[in-house]
Amino acid sequence: MIVLAISSEQMGRGDERLGEVLMRSHLHTLTEVQPRPDTVIFFNGGVKLAVEGSAVLDDLRTLEAQGVSILLCGTCLGHFGLKDKVAAGKISNMYDISETMLKA
Repeated sequence: MIVLAISSEQMGRGDERLGEVLMRSHLHTLTEVQPRPDTVIFFNGGVKLAVEGSAVLDDLRTLEAQGVSILLCGTCLGHFGLKDKVAAGKISNMYDISETMLKA
């Protein structure tokens, strides 16, 4: 089982704009490579990638259509006031997230 955990809107540390470009490229590339992850978990600021207006929504929806499970931290969405703006993935909890990570 392959599980990716994404905790930010950017990939890596340093220049934020570059990190955003890298994250968009990474998520798009996941739609085209093999093997694909079984699950992608978004937590902390990473949940912002799965809400209305996100630049990567098409890629997240493509991943879902390809059978990739997308789990979103419900506590994180609540913290940012985004629970009603989810546009891809499934709102989850730390039990499901932890169990998924431990099975990987």
